[in-house]
Amino acid sequence: MTSPSATDTGPAARPATRPRVLCETHALAEAPPVPAGVLWKLAESGRQLDANVVRLTPGGRVPAHTETQLDVLVLVIAGDGVLGDGSPDPGQPLAEGALVWLPHGSARGITAGPAGLTYLTVHNRRPGMRIGSRPDAATA
Repeated sequence: MTSPSATDTGPAARPATRPRVLCETHALAEAPPVPAGVLWKLAESGRQLDANVVRLTPGGRVPAHTETQLDVLVLVIAGDGVLGDGSPDPGQPLAEGALVWLPHGSARGITAGPAGLTYLTVHNRRPGMRIGSRPDAATA
């Protein structure tokens, strides 16, 4: 599911200029279980942010990785789990309502608990792919 205006056409498809409610996160989290993945994403044209609501099945995980470019906010909507960094440390428990900052350059991974985990992520939008020469290509 994407935000409503992502599928609009015509004059109403202009970039959003007014605040509005995009979705009800608790309703998404309480929907019948579906395979893990993105339940909703922000898809407004002209946006500066990316946002997703993601569901992990019980025991599902996002393996530890390092994001070098972006800070990310994570808000746990439903379920529980553990925030880890790939080390042997037990990690930090995550419960409904937890607001987590993942600074760029930090290692981070998430493992869902026995009930699964649904969370919202928000970060700056990555620039689109561009055609051009590689920055490290030798010049002739």
